[in-house]
Amino acid sequence: MLDKTKIQEFLKEIEVDDLVNNIQIMGNDVYLDMTAHSPAMHEKKKLETAMKQSFATEFGEHINLKLKIASPEPTEIQQNQIKGKQVPGIKNIIAIASGKGGVGKSTVAANLAVTLAKMNFKVGILDADIYGPSIPTMFDTEKEKPTSVESGGKNLMQPIENYGVKMLSIGYFSGANQAVVWRGPMASKALHQLLRDANWGELDFLLIDLPPGTGDIHLSVIQEVPVTGAVIVSTPQHVALADVRKGIAMFTMESINIPVLGLIENMAYFTPEELPENKYYIFGRQGAQYLAEDLGIPILGEIPLIQSIREASDSGRPAALQENSKIVEIYREITQKMVESLVERNKNLPPTEAVKITTMAGCSPKK
Repeated sequence: MLDKTKIQEFLKEIEVDDLVNNIQIMGNDVYLDMTAHSPAMHEKKKLETAMKQSFATEFGEHINLKLKIASPEPTEIQQNQIKGKQVPGIKNIIAIASGKGGVGKSTVAANLAVTLAKMNFKVGILDADIYGPSIPTMFDTEKEKPTSVESGGKNLMQPIENYGVKMLSIGYFSGANQAVVWRGPMASKALHQLLRDANWGELDFLLIDLPPGTGDIHLSVIQEVPVTGAVIVSTPQHVALADVRKGIAMFTMESINIPVLGLIENMAYFTPEELPENKYYIFGRQGAQYLAEDLGIPILGEIPLIQSIREASDSGRPAALQENSKIVEIYREITQKMVESLVERNKNLPPTEAVKITTMAGCSPKK
Protein backbone atom coordinates (compact mmCIF):
# COMPACT_ATOMS: atom_id res chain seq x y z
CA MET A 1 0.00 0.00 0.00
CA LEU A 2 1.50 3.30 -1.13
CA ASP A 3 1.34 6.06 1.49
CA LYS A 4 2.69 9.59 1.94
CA THR A 5 5.43 8.50 4.38
CA LYS A 6 6.99 6.13 1.83
CA ILE A 7 6.95 8.84 -0.81
CA GLN A 8 8.53 11.39 1.54
CA GLU A 9 11.31 8.94 2.43
CA PHE A 10 11.93 8.23 -1.25
CA LEU A 11 12.06 11.94 -2.10
CA LYS A 12 14.75 12.37 0.57
CA GLU A 13 16.72 9.47 -0.92
CA ILE A 14 16.80 11.08 -4.37
CA GLU A 15 17.43 14.52 -2.77
CA VAL A 16 14.48 16.42 -4.19
CA ASP A 17 12.41 16.70 -1.01
CA ASP A 18 13.26 20.44 -0.81
CA LEU A 19 11.62 20.96 -4.24
CA VAL A 20 8.29 19.33 -3.32
CA ASN A 21 5.58 21.57 -1.90
CA ASN A 22 2.60 19.20 -1.78
CA ILE A 23 1.87 15.46 -1.99
CA GLN A 24 -1.55 13.92 -2.69
CA ILE A 25 -2.34 10.21 -3.23
CA MET A 26 -5.52 8.99 -4.91
CA GLY A 27 -5.36 5.25 -5.57
CA ASN A 28 -2.54 4.66 -8.05
CA ASP A 29 -2.26 8.35 -8.86
CA VAL A 30 0.39 10.39 -7.03
CA TYR A 31 0.17 14.18 -7.34
CA LEU A 32 3.29 16.22 -6.61
CA ASP A 33 3.63 20.01 -6.68
CA MET A 34 7.27 20.99 -7.23
CA THR A 35 9.34 24.13 -7.77
CA ALA A 36 12.20 23.82 -10.24
CA HIS A 37 15.66 25.28 -9.65
CA SER A 38 15.51 27.05 -13.02
CA PRO A 39 12.66 28.61 -15.05
CA ALA A 40 14.11 27.20 -18.28
CA MET A 41 11.69 24.83 -20.06
CA HIS A 42 14.36 22.25 -20.84
CA GLU A 43 15.38 22.09 -17.16
CA LYS A 44 11.78 21.55 -16.07
CA LYS A 45 11.40 18.82 -18.71
CA LYS A 46 14.57 17.08 -17.49
CA LEU A 47 13.22 17.15 -13.94
CA GLU A 48 9.89 15.70 -15.05
CA THR A 49 11.55 12.85 -16.99
CA ALA A 50 13.91 11.98 -14.13
CA MET A 51 11.08 11.95 -11.58
CA LYS A 52 8.86 9.65 -13.64
CA GLN A 53 11.70 7.20 -14.30
CA SER A 54 12.65 7.15 -10.61
CA PHE A 55 9.07 6.57 -9.45
CA ALA A 56 8.51 3.79 -12.00
CA THR A 57 11.70 2.05 -10.86
CA GLU A 58 10.88 2.38 -7.17
CA PHE A 59 7.12 1.82 -7.08
CA GLY A 60 6.31 0.07 -10.36
CA GLU A 61 4.83 1.02 -13.73
CA HIS A 62 1.26 0.92 -12.35
CA ILE A 63 1.88 4.13 -10.35
CA ASN A 64 0.83 7.23 -12.28
CA LEU A 65 2.91 10.26 -11.29
CA LYS A 66 1.12 13.55 -11.90
CA LEU A 67 3.61 16.43 -11.71
CA LYS A 68 2.97 20.14 -11.48
CA ILE A 69 6.32 21.93 -11.80
CA ALA A 70 6.36 25.66 -11.07
CA SER A 71 9.12 28.14 -11.90
CA PRO A 72 11.03 29.73 -9.02
CA GLU A 73 9.98 33.18 -7.89
CA PRO A 74 11.79 36.08 -9.64
CA THR A 75 13.62 37.03 -6.45
CA GLU A 76 15.01 33.50 -6.23
CA ILE A 77 16.14 33.66 -9.84
CA GLN A 78 17.94 36.93 -9.21
CA GLN A 79 19.67 35.55 -6.13
CA ASN A 80 20.85 32.51 -8.08
CA GLN A 81 22.15 34.73 -10.87
CA ILE A 82 24.28 36.90 -8.61
CA LYS A 83 25.84 34.10 -6.56
CA GLY A 84 29.55 34.45 -7.10
CA LYS A 85 29.12 37.67 -9.09
CA GLN A 86 30.46 40.00 -6.41
CA VAL A 87 34.18 40.71 -6.66
CA PRO A 88 35.45 40.04 -3.11
CA GLY A 89 36.80 43.12 -1.35
CA ILE A 90 35.41 45.71 -3.79
CA LYS A 91 32.75 47.99 -2.32
CA ASN A 92 31.72 50.09 -5.32
CA ILE A 93 32.12 49.47 -9.05
CA ILE A 94 31.73 52.61 -11.17
CA ALA A 95 31.45 52.43 -14.97
CA ILE A 96 32.96 55.44 -16.77
CA ALA A 97 31.24 55.61 -20.16
CA SER A 98 30.75 57.86 -23.18
CA GLY A 99 28.40 57.82 -26.14
CA LYS A 100 31.19 58.34 -28.66
CA GLY A 101 34.96 58.38 -28.88
CA GLY A 102 37.18 61.43 -28.62
CA VAL A 103 35.40 63.11 -25.70
CA GLY A 104 38.22 62.52 -23.20
CA LYS A 105 36.56 59.71 -21.24
CA SER A 106 39.78 57.88 -20.35
CA THR A 107 41.45 61.14 -19.32
CA VAL A 108 38.52 61.89 -17.02
CA ALA A 109 38.61 58.32 -15.63
CA ALA A 110 42.33 58.59 -14.85
CA ASN A 111 41.92 61.94 -13.11
CA LEU A 112 38.91 60.75 -11.10
CA ALA A 113 40.98 57.74 -9.96
CA VAL A 114 43.95 59.76 -8.73
CA THR A 115 41.63 62.34 -7.09
CA LEU A 116 39.87 59.56 -5.17
CA ALA A 117 43.29 58.20 -4.14
CA LYS A 118 44.29 61.69 -2.90
CA MET A 119 41.07 61.69 -0.85
CA ASN A 120 42.46 58.56 0.89
CA PHE A 121 40.15 56.07 -0.80
CA LYS A 122 41.47 52.69 -1.95
CA VAL A 123 41.10 52.82 -5.73
CA GLY A 124 41.51 50.56 -8.73
CA ILE A 125 40.91 51.17 -12.42
CA LEU A 126 40.17 48.51 -15.01
CA ASP A 127 40.87 49.48 -18.61
CA ALA A 128 37.97 47.70 -20.36
CA ASP A 129 38.73 49.32 -23.71
CA ILE A 130 40.13 46.06 -25.07
CA TYR A 131 40.75 47.40 -28.59
CA GLY A 132 42.19 50.79 -27.61
CA PRO A 133 43.71 50.65 -24.12
CA SER A 134 45.12 53.96 -22.90
CA ILE A 135 45.42 53.65 -19.11
CA PRO A 136 49.03 52.30 -19.24
CA THR A 137 50.08 55.45 -21.13
CA MET A 138 48.21 57.82 -18.83
CA PHE A 139 49.79 56.29 -15.71
CA ASP A 140 53.30 55.95 -17.18
CA THR A 141 53.22 52.17 -16.79
CA GLU A 142 53.49 51.05 -20.43
CA LYS A 143 56.59 48.95 -19.77
CA GLU A 144 55.17 47.24 -16.69
CA LYS A 145 53.95 43.62 -16.66
CA PRO A 146 51.58 42.22 -14.00
CA THR A 147 53.17 39.51 -11.86
CA SER A 148 51.55 36.33 -10.57
CA VAL A 149 50.71 35.94 -6.88
CA GLU A 150 49.10 33.12 -4.95
CA SER A 151 45.93 33.92 -3.03
CA GLY A 152 43.41 31.48 -1.64
CA GLY A 153 45.09 28.58 -3.39
CA LYS A 154 44.84 30.28 -6.80
CA ASN A 155 47.41 32.07 -8.96
CA LEU A 156 46.17 35.60 -9.59
CA MET A 157 47.41 38.62 -11.53
CA GLN A 158 48.84 41.36 -9.35
CA PRO A 159 47.60 44.75 -10.65
CA ILE A 160 50.15 47.41 -11.54
CA GLU A 161 50.13 50.31 -9.08
CA ASN A 162 51.09 53.96 -9.52
CA TYR A 163 49.99 57.22 -7.86
CA GLY A 164 48.04 55.14 -5.32
CA VAL A 165 45.87 53.50 -8.00
CA LYS A 166 45.81 49.79 -8.88
CA MET A 167 45.46 49.10 -12.60
CA LEU A 168 44.89 46.30 -15.08
CA SER A 169 44.65 46.63 -18.85
CA ILE A 170 45.02 44.43 -21.89
CA GLY A 171 47.70 46.96 -22.83
CA TYR A 172 50.05 45.34 -20.30
CA PHE A 173 49.87 42.07 -22.23
CA SER A 174 50.05 43.33 -25.83
CA GLY A 175 52.92 45.22 -27.42
CA ALA A 176 52.70 48.96 -28.02
CA ASN A 177 52.41 48.39 -31.78
CA GLN A 178 50.35 45.21 -31.58
CA ALA A 179 46.69 45.40 -32.56
CA VAL A 180 44.17 43.37 -30.56
CA VAL A 181 42.07 41.71 -33.28
CA TRP A 182 39.54 39.63 -31.38
CA ARG A 183 35.93 38.66 -31.82
CA GLY A 184 33.47 39.57 -29.06
CA PRO A 185 33.68 36.27 -27.09
CA MET A 186 37.49 36.50 -26.88
CA ALA A 187 37.32 40.08 -25.64
CA SER A 188 34.69 39.11 -23.08
CA LYS A 189 36.85 36.24 -21.82
CA ALA A 190 39.83 38.58 -21.44
CA LEU A 191 37.65 41.01 -19.50
CA HIS A 192 36.47 38.18 -17.23
CA GLN A 193 40.09 37.30 -16.43
CA LEU A 194 41.04 40.92 -15.71
CA LEU A 195 38.13 41.18 -13.29
CA ARG A 196 38.07 37.74 -11.71
CA ASP A 197 41.63 36.42 -11.90
CA ALA A 198 43.22 39.47 -10.30
CA ASN A 199 44.37 40.20 -6.77
CA TRP A 200 42.51 43.51 -6.40
CA GLY A 201 42.48 43.32 -2.61
CA GLU A 202 40.32 45.73 -0.62
CA LEU A 203 39.01 48.64 -2.74
CA ASP A 204 36.55 51.40 -1.99
CA PHE A 205 36.20 52.06 -5.72
CA LEU A 206 36.91 50.11 -8.89
CA LEU A 207 36.50 52.42 -11.89
CA ILE A 208 35.87 50.60 -15.17
CA ASP A 209 36.96 52.65 -18.19
CA LEU A 210 34.53 51.38 -20.84
CA PRO A 211 35.05 51.72 -24.60
CA PRO A 212 32.93 54.35 -26.40
CA GLY A 213 29.35 53.57 -27.40
CA THR A 214 27.36 50.48 -26.46
CA GLY A 215 28.41 46.96 -27.39
CA ASP A 216 29.79 43.57 -26.39
CA ILE A 217 32.16 44.90 -23.72
CA HIS A 218 29.42 46.89 -22.00
CA LEU A 219 27.15 43.85 -21.90
CA SER A 220 30.00 41.67 -20.66
CA VAL A 221 30.72 44.07 -17.79
CA ILE A 222 27.12 44.36 -16.57
CA GLN A 223 26.69 40.59 -16.82
CA GLU A 224 30.00 39.89 -15.09
CA VAL A 225 29.72 42.15 -12.05
CA PRO A 226 27.10 44.24 -10.22
CA VAL A 227 27.93 47.79 -11.33
CA THR A 228 27.02 50.26 -8.58
CA GLY A 229 26.56 53.22 -10.90
CA ALA A 230 27.66 54.87 -14.13
CA VAL A 231 29.28 58.22 -14.88
CA ILE A 232 28.82 59.56 -18.42
CA VAL A 233 31.39 61.82 -20.09
CA SER A 234 30.46 64.04 -23.04
CA THR A 235 31.44 67.19 -24.87
CA PRO A 236 28.79 69.90 -25.41
CA GLN A 237 28.19 69.49 -29.16
CA HIS A 238 24.94 68.01 -30.46
CA VAL A 239 26.50 64.99 -32.19
CA ALA A 240 28.11 63.86 -28.92
CA LEU A 241 24.98 64.43 -26.86
CA ALA A 242 22.85 62.42 -29.30
CA ASP A 243 25.09 59.40 -28.59
CA VAL A 244 25.03 60.12 -24.85
CA ARG A 245 21.25 59.65 -24.88
CA LYS A 246 21.76 56.14 -26.28
CA GLY A 247 24.34 55.32 -23.63
CA ILE A 248 22.07 56.50 -20.83
CA ALA A 249 19.20 54.56 -22.41
CA MET A 250 21.27 51.37 -22.15
CA PHE A 251 22.06 51.82 -18.45
CA THR A 252 18.45 52.71 -17.60
CA MET A 253 16.82 49.79 -19.43
CA GLU A 254 14.52 47.79 -17.14
CA SER A 255 16.62 44.65 -17.64
CA ILE A 256 19.84 46.52 -16.70
CA ASN A 257 18.75 49.29 -14.31
CA ILE A 258 22.14 50.74 -13.38
CA PRO A 259 21.80 54.19 -11.79
CA VAL A 260 23.51 57.03 -13.62
CA LEU A 261 25.42 58.96 -10.96
CA GLY A 262 25.90 61.96 -13.19
CA LEU A 263 27.10 63.55 -16.39
CA ILE A 264 30.47 65.30 -16.82
CA GLU A 265 30.83 67.92 -19.55
CA ASN A 266 34.41 67.75 -20.83
CA MET A 267 36.02 70.41 -23.05
CA ALA A 268 33.17 72.67 -21.95
CA TYR A 269 34.97 75.88 -22.89
CA PHE A 270 38.41 77.25 -23.75
CA THR A 271 40.20 79.92 -21.73
CA PRO A 272 43.47 81.27 -23.18
CA GLU A 273 46.31 81.50 -20.68
CA GLU A 274 46.83 85.15 -21.51
CA LEU A 275 43.07 85.91 -21.06
CA PRO A 276 42.13 83.97 -17.90
CA GLU A 277 38.74 85.70 -17.52
CA ASN A 278 37.57 84.82 -21.04
CA LYS A 279 35.59 81.69 -21.93
CA TYR A 280 35.19 80.54 -25.53
CA TYR A 281 32.52 77.85 -26.04
CA ILE A 282 34.11 76.14 -29.02
CA PHE A 283 31.90 73.02 -29.00
CA GLY A 284 28.65 74.67 -27.89
CA ARG A 285 27.42 75.97 -24.58
CA GLN A 286 26.08 73.89 -21.67
CA GLY A 287 24.71 71.15 -23.92
CA ALA A 288 25.41 68.43 -21.35
CA GLN A 289 23.75 70.47 -18.61
CA TYR A 290 20.57 70.84 -20.66
CA LEU A 291 20.58 67.11 -21.42
CA ALA A 292 21.10 66.23 -17.75
CA GLU A 293 18.14 68.42 -16.77
CA ASP A 294 16.01 66.87 -19.52
CA LEU A 295 16.77 63.31 -18.37
CA GLY A 296 16.67 64.08 -14.66
CA ILE A 297 20.25 63.07 -13.86
CA PRO A 298 22.86 65.09 -11.93
CA ILE A 299 25.47 67.22 -13.70
CA LEU A 300 28.74 66.61 -11.89
CA GLY A 301 30.65 69.51 -13.41
CA GLU A 302 32.40 71.13 -16.35
CA ILE A 303 36.02 70.57 -17.36
CA PRO A 304 37.54 73.28 -19.58
CA LEU A 305 39.71 72.63 -22.60
CA ILE A 306 43.17 73.09 -21.11
CA GLN A 307 46.35 72.14 -22.91
CA SER A 308 48.11 71.00 -19.74
CA ILE A 309 45.45 68.28 -19.14
CA ARG A 310 46.32 66.70 -22.49
CA GLU A 311 50.06 67.13 -21.90
CA ALA A 312 49.80 65.56 -18.45
CA SER A 313 47.97 62.51 -19.84
CA ASP A 314 50.50 62.06 -22.63
CA SER A 315 53.39 62.28 -20.16
CA GLY A 316 51.85 59.64 -17.88
CA ARG A 317 51.08 61.89 -14.92
CA PRO A 318 47.35 62.81 -14.69
CA ALA A 319 46.71 66.54 -14.31
CA ALA A 320 44.87 66.09 -11.01
CA LEU A 321 48.23 65.26 -9.41
CA GLN A 322 49.44 68.83 -9.89
CA GLU A 323 49.71 71.03 -6.85
CA ASN A 324 47.71 74.22 -6.31
CA SER A 325 46.20 74.40 -9.77
CA LYS A 326 42.74 75.18 -11.12
CA ILE A 327 42.60 71.71 -12.67
CA VAL A 328 43.05 70.02 -9.29
CA GLU A 329 40.25 72.11 -7.82
CA ILE A 330 37.90 71.28 -10.72
CA TYR A 331 38.51 67.54 -10.44
CA ARG A 332 38.17 67.62 -6.65
CA GLU A 333 34.74 69.27 -6.92
CA ILE A 334 33.58 66.82 -9.60
CA THR A 335 34.85 63.81 -7.64
CA GLN A 336 33.20 65.07 -4.47
CA LYS A 337 29.88 65.41 -6.29
CA MET A 338 30.28 61.90 -7.72
CA VAL A 339 30.88 60.50 -4.23
CA GLU A 340 27.86 62.41 -2.88
CA SER A 341 25.71 61.04 -5.70
CA LEU A 342 26.98 57.55 -4.91
CA VAL A 343 26.19 57.92 -1.20
CA GLU A 344 22.66 59.07 -2.09
CA ARG A 345 22.30 56.14 -4.51
CA ASN A 346 23.44 53.59 -1.89
CA LYS A 347 21.13 55.12 0.71
CA ASN A 348 17.96 55.11 -1.40
CA LEU A 349 18.37 52.22 -3.84
CA PRO A 350 19.00 48.48 -3.38
CA PRO A 351 22.36 47.00 -4.45
CA THR A 352 22.76 46.55 -8.19
CA GLU A 353 22.77 42.99 -9.45
CA ALA A 354 24.73 41.42 -12.27
CA VAL A 355 22.09 40.97 -14.94
CA LYS A 356 21.14 38.49 -17.59
CA ILE A 357 20.55 40.25 -20.91
CA THR A 358 18.09 38.68 -23.33
CA THR A 359 17.43 41.58 -25.71
CA MET A 360 18.52 45.15 -26.29
CA ALA A 361 15.59 46.15 -28.50
CA GLY A 362 13.22 48.99 -27.72
CA CYS A 363 15.25 50.64 -25.00
CA SER A 364 14.32 54.12 -23.87
CA PRO A 365 15.74 56.28 -21.09
CA LYS A 366 13.87 56.62 -17.83
CA LYS A 367 13.08 60.08 -16.55
